[in-house]
Amino acid sequence: MITIAYIGFGVSVREYHIPYVENRDDIKVKYVFRREEDIAAFAEYEPFYPEIIFTTDLNRILDDEEVNLVVVNTPDRFHVPYAKQILHAGKHALVEKPFAPTAAEAREVFALAKEKGLICMPNQNRRFDADFLAVKEVMESGKLGQLVRLESHYDYFKTNGWYDHLGTLYNLAVHTIDQVISLLGMPDSTHFDVRSIHHPGIGDDYYDLEFYYGNSKASVNTSMCVMIDYPRFTLHGTRGSFTLPPVIHNSGKKKVVGRHVVSTAPAPEERWGTLVYMNEDGDRVEEKVPVGCAHYERVYDNLVDAIENGAPKCIRDEEVVRVLEILEEATEVAKSHAK
Repeated sequence: MITIAYIGFGVSVREYHIPYVENRDDIKVKYVFRREEDIAAFAEYEPFYPEIIFTTDLNRILDDEEVNLVVVNTPDRFHVPYAKQILHAGKHALVEKPFAPTAAEAREVFALAKEKGLICMPNQNRRFDADFLAVKEVMESGKLGQLVRLESHYDYFKTNGWYDHLGTLYNLAVHTIDQVISLLGMPDSTHFDVRSIHHPGIGDDYYDLEFYYGNSKASVNTSMCVMIDYPRFTLHGTRGSFTLPPVIHNSGKKKVVGRHVVSTAPAPEERWGTLVYMNEDGDRVEEKVPVGCAHYERVYDNLVDAIENGAPKCIRDEEVVRVLEILEEATEVAKSHAK
């Protein structure tokens, strides 16, 4: 049995963590820690979780021998300090992304976890997005032939940039870069175009990051200046092409106070992908590729297996470090444009 404590009680915990573990026989959620100054912000949600102990005393969690996994869901700057504190207390840690501000700090945390004989991993749950799972399915089918080009787009139209001033690399690219690396591995070479369109010198809000794999190329793109629909994924291969509809943004959805319920229903047909390819007889075939639901519980499936059985982590340390190296390199490109 894995007994969990969460640090933080924001949207991530309420919608992307607790709903995926609350009905499991092998996982128990015991605590949620939030700072004194954060109690008011989340107080309206607490009554919907009567089985959970809410506390402002982190030591109560770290001293509880029943707790063996602590999940960090805090602003980015707290990720590394909390991770180290958890590991020093002898607990396993799952940390929201970005795992660390720098690759060097990530290496320090992983080294500490190894020294303590503990599991520490980022929650790169976007590997289990419904649309990305459809991409993996098409790739594995072989119907595209040899991959030539992959494009990943996560675009918006915002007249004042990304949350007015914050950068997109550590907020969005951390997901999409990880998806590419999980699918294709470490790139042979890279090229980055990163700019601050709305707030030069303050926060990047445009990037086009290119990754080369032999004769194949993948790119991840985000811009705040895209008013038309652009496919979320586009893949071209030597035998065919595949595309998926644009992202549906939830930033304007109505706030609902209550206990979040996960939908396991597949996506409606208008959200399915389109695959066009040449079959073995040389005929052109066009088919729709169903898109299911997200499977964020798979991160926890792996954690249980890793903690209890010593299974390899589904998100490897070297992948985490490489993603952070890319984010650092891309941030330097943005700074050079601002000079």
